[in-house]
Amino acid sequence: MNDIARPYRIAQRFRGFLPVVVDVETGGFNKETDALLEIAAIILDINEQGQLFPAETISAHVEPFPNANIEPKALEITGIKPFSPLRMAMPEKDALQHIFQPIRRALRDQRCNRAILVGHNAFFDLGFLNKAVERNAIKRNPFHLFSQFDTVSLAGMAYGQTVLARAVEAAGLTWDNKEAHSAVYDATQTAALFCNIINRWNHVYPPLLSQLAEDPISELGAELTNEPDN
Repeated sequence: MNDIARPYRIAQRFRGFLPVVVDVETGGFNKETDALLEIAAIILDINEQGQLFPAETISAHVEPFPNANIEPKALEITGIKPFSPLRMAMPEKDALQHIFQPIRRALRDQRCNRAILVGHNAFFDLGFLNKAVERNAIKRNPFHLFSQFDTVSLAGMAYGQTVLARAVEAAGLTWDNKEAHSAVYDATQTAALFCNIINRWNHVYPPLLSQLAEDPISELGAELTNEPDN
């Protein structure tokens, strides 16, 4: 979409932040010691009616970092076989850059300053993401280091449900237990839930859209415009 066709931008809707839904599958609960095994990110966009929607999905299977801990019980839940060649897993640093590059492009396109992680129990996903960035000495992390949108709280407010599967169903969406616990599936469902709640709020509070349509496009994201992709 070009500027003329865009009455709204996410930069206006979220104060310069670009919401990106992230889900990680790991070898346990400890970000310091446990392996990052899968990561999926869904970049969101906004249409001419001011409705949020999933625009692009990026994902990667990740090789466990050297000496990473992997709990057998975690693998029982996810069904991941960490060392199977069929996974076509990437080294951790390559996987992160694979995820980050399209996010950086979206930041420039949307004139946003930073990506903000959207997740179900977002603290968990952001913690593993930040630790992997630190472990690989990646200098240009597009995500805000601590701010986040958590669909646990949002779904609790909107539907009285905090478990992802139940919140998705309460929102009138479908949930498949057989597909759950893959990073792409869980991120897709979390993105649908987040968009559902945000778009519902637009309807509840219509002056918000009027405000967005009137706000000029600012210089948001100026510091990212001229940076290379790698």
